[in-house]
Formats: sequence, C-alpha cells, structure tokens
Amino acid sequence: MTSRSNEAIPGHPIVLGCGQLCLDYLVTVPSFPVPDQKIRGTSFKVQGGGNTGNTLTCAARLGLPSRILAKVADDSQGRWMLEELESSGVDTSFCVTAKDGVSHFNYVIVDNQKNTRTCIFTPGYPPLLPDDLTESLLLDVLDGVRVLHVTGRSRETELLLAQKAHSKNVSILINAEKRRQGLDKLLDLADYAICSTHFPQDWTESPTSPSALLSMLIGLPKLKFVIMTLGEDGCVMLERCPNEVPESEEETDIDELHESLKQSTDFTSVLPVCNSSIVTRLKGNVTGRLYIVTSEKIPSSELMDTTGAGDAFTGGLLYGLCTDMTLEETLTFASRVAACCCRGLGARTTLPFRTDPNLAAFLGA
Repeated sequence: MTSRSNEAIPGHPIVLGCGQLCLDYLVTVPSFPVPDQKIRGTSFKVQGGGNTGNTLTCAARLGLPSRILAKVADDSQGRWMLEELESSGVDTSFCVTAKDGVSHFNYVIVDNQKNTRTCIFTPGYPPLLPDDLTESLLLDVLDGVRVLHVTGRSRETELLLAQKAHSKNVSILINAEKRRQGLDKLLDLADYAICSTHFPQDWTESPTSPSALLSMLIGLPKLKFVIMTLGEDGCVMLERCPNEVPESEEETDIDELHESLKQSTDFTSVLPVCNSSIVTRLKGNVTGRLYIVTSEKIPSSELMDTTGAGDAFTGGLLYGLCTDMTLEETLTFASRVAACCCRGLGARTTLPFRTDPNLAAFLGA
C-alpha cells in the first residue's frame, strides 16, 4: 500500500451517506473584494464538494468501505463529481443520474486576510426524491452497512432511507447544521448527532449550550451522544451513560459541570486534548458524561482554508465508531483529521490518507 492509498481495509464495516453532491469552484484572494472592485485571485481549484461527498471521501481515505446515495444530472459537473469520488474509493454505483437537469455547483471565495470563506451556490435539479428509491435499491444499498450518515438536506428521501436503516438495526449519524423541514423526524431516529454551534439552543430554546445538549438527550431517547462543534475552539459532547450511577445520587447542574470541566482543560496544548467528567446524574433522569475537546492549533503559515473541516471531523468520527475506538480516542482523532483538511485549498485537497504521519499515533501508520 502506498502512502496515498485509498484502498478499503478488509473487514472494516461499510458506511453509507445519503445527501447532496456539488462541484466547487474555489478561488483565494488577498482580501475580500468591495463592490465594483476588480482583484486578482492567488489560486484556483475545481473540486467536488457537499457535506456528504466530503465526509465519505474522508472515510474512504482512512480505509473505511464507503458508499454514497445521491443524485446528479447527466452533465459534465455530475460526471466530474462521480469520477472524483470513485478515484477516492467511494462506491457511487447506487447514485441516481437524471437525464435532464443541472448538477449543483458553488463559487467559493477564500479570503486569505481573515481566513474566511464565502459560498455562492446554485442548487441542482431535479433533487433526490423518495420515488427514486425502490424497495430493492433500499435493501441493496443498506446491505452490510454499519452506520448511515444523513444531513436532512434531502428531507423525505433521507427519512425513508433512515426508517429502513432503523428497521435493519443500522446506526444513524446525523449532521444537524440548522433547523430544516422534516429534520425532527430524522433526529428521532438518530443514534448520534453532530450539531453546529447554534443548533442545540435553536432547536431546544434552552438558555445555555450545555443545557441545550442535555435537553436534546432528554427529548431524543434513542440518542447515544450529541456533539456541538465550535470551530477553532474544538467541540463539546454529552454522552448518555445509562445505569452507571445509583438512583440515590443527587443531580448535577450541567452548566456547573461544564464550567468545572473547562477549568481543568488544557487549552494551551498545540495538539487536541480530550477532557471528560465522571459519569454523573443529570436532570431529566439522564445519566451522562460531558467531554470538552480542544482543536489543533495550526500555525498561520500552514492554515489555508477551513472549507470542509466539519465534514472531515465527521469522517474521522465515523472511522472511530466503525473501528471501536474509545470515545476519547475518536474525538481527538477526528480533531486531527479536521486539522489536516485546513492545510489545503478546498474541502478535499488535504484530507488525510490513513498513512498520514499526523495520524500515526492512532493508526500506527
């Protein structure tokens, strides 16, 4: 196996993603242009994108057999997207190709001065619909799958697939970026949730982020853990740990627990650090453990583009779940994977392969 091998490791379980694909036209600029200004770009790249495609590309490069269910048009952009995924080891044989329509594409402006990105998107048409999923396709695409990854962008279609996955005891991981129509039904089926910074409070209307995470575990009894990503500040996770403390133990205030855990976390470490509380009784008859994970501190000379860092984190998390890493290992591993992504232009340029030296401590590469 070469240092850039994307061959799936024999015996590893399959991950399946359902969602939207797109093609990104990326340009870096010294600073974001003002209206009517003409500026010169410093670099340009055309690359596949979309949360689902990025996440599965990451998982495949790490060695997980990866499969995608999506819809593209029969145009140059659609063919490019599928070919790029295949070249990274992602199985696209279940994707649906529409003879008419247009594939989704984005213009992405990366501001080198402020390390920000601005996305101008053109949605594809027609979308992936429930009528595209025959009973035989549903059974075949889920065959051998350990974890299904969904985002809620394809609504009824993802729900149909998730319901079938649930009936076959396939675990479901959802990325909840913002409130969307139909997302609540997907959340009800989810085993694991990764949320944007503001989603937990927006969804639960809780006064604080820690209390919002707890409210999600209370309101979603199937959920094993919920993660709130914080960008360069890392992430916070609340894990459900049933029946690990006596019923007589007093409840711990989740906000006080979070503050105490922050005080004992080493935020100065260059590499990601995972700090966790003891298992404790929380309100709502929930017993759980709180985790704080710091992000890798990337030197400014190496930080290129944060596009897709969250998708890379999800890909690393999928790897940990499918290879039975501990949660502490999984979270720090996923943070390292996300940091690798930030060192190149676009969401996929520097997604690591399993032989990446940055991951040697986890994978023995």
